[in-house]
Amino acid sequence: MNGGSRQYKVIQWATGAMGKSCLRAIIDRPDLHLVGLYVYSPKKSGSDAGKIANRPETGILASNDIEDIVALDADLVVHAARLGATHDSHDDDIVRLLKSGKNVLSINGNTFYPNWSKARRDKLQAACEEGGVSFAGTGLNPGFAAERLLVTATSVCSAVSSVSLSEVVLTDEIASPEYVFDLLGFGKEVGSVDMNSDEWAPAQTLNAMFEDVVASVAHSLGWQLDEIKRKHRMLPSGRDLEVRAGKIRKGTASHIDWRWRGMIGGEEKVLLSIAWAMNDEHVNGGDKDLWKLEVKGIPNVAISFGVERPEGIPGRTSAEQMAVAGTVVNAIPTLIEAPAGLVSLPLATPFEVLG
Repeated sequence: MNGGSRQYKVIQWATGAMGKSCLRAIIDRPDLHLVGLYVYSPKKSGSDAGKIANRPETGILASNDIEDIVALDADLVVHAARLGATHDSHDDDIVRLLKSGKNVLSINGNTFYPNWSKARRDKLQAACEEGGVSFAGTGLNPGFAAERLLVTATSVCSAVSSVSLSEVVLTDEIASPEYVFDLLGFGKEVGSVDMNSDEWAPAQTLNAMFEDVVASVAHSLGWQLDEIKRKHRMLPSGRDLEVRAGKIRKGTASHIDWRWRGMIGGEEKVLLSIAWAMNDEHVNGGDKDLWKLEVKGIPNVAISFGVERPEGIPGRTSAEQMAVAGTVVNAIPTLIEAPAGLVSLPLATPFEVLG
């Protein structure tokens, strides 16, 4: 928390499910002042931010014109654009925001810049220096589960041989057919794409995001990885499924496993496993814990971790969406006050004290 010493001026970029959750958190925080809202949809343009967020009117009208956003006086932009065909597909917009003197906080990876290509790193660093601002990423995963919680769990060990994080995400309530079938890859014929190749757009995007996570964990533990191996797979549905986004035919992909393995000397040192599932058909034992963290060392450590909605909170915002928004608003003061340039956020960031 910043102790009420300063109120930061914030712009929210995009209002998908995660973006709206961040927008609500910004409006609700007394140390943050919403000054702008960017939307992709012309239908939302001109609407009050409060109406979009299911909050009282704010007097801030949404705009789908980037020039309106660039012209605003703001400390920071929360960049919550939908994942693109490639991980760097939004970089030109981010560069414009940085050059205009606005710090940018991404919820789509961007958490460990040392793992980026030199060309991308140099481009974004130059934009930061021109604007005198900083750029970083945060979120649940990437952002918190491995880079913070898993690394912190090793603090009780006198020696560590390997670490792992597994995540299971039930995706049957995602409404967008484009997102579910085109970007995530559900409903595809199993074996029709090479999931371990960056030639398939979803793989390129997710490899870039989550290989940063593996590299960050290894860096925090003092390990120099030889390579990061991929072992992704699709699993078929045993029956026709009707999900919110549409129909998944029997035999096509209803479960997608993403696995990244950080290797040293031929041994697996860091494992990151993410399962996207339309049901629990391929989930071991029907286990629906959001995360499981394991440390092999002296002693071994095992943590099952999830988030839950508080009682009495209105609306349909999920606990996971609330948690992403929490990581965002808590990181804002840290990023604004950081020296100009690319930033990897620390293990802990401030939070707001209630009451």
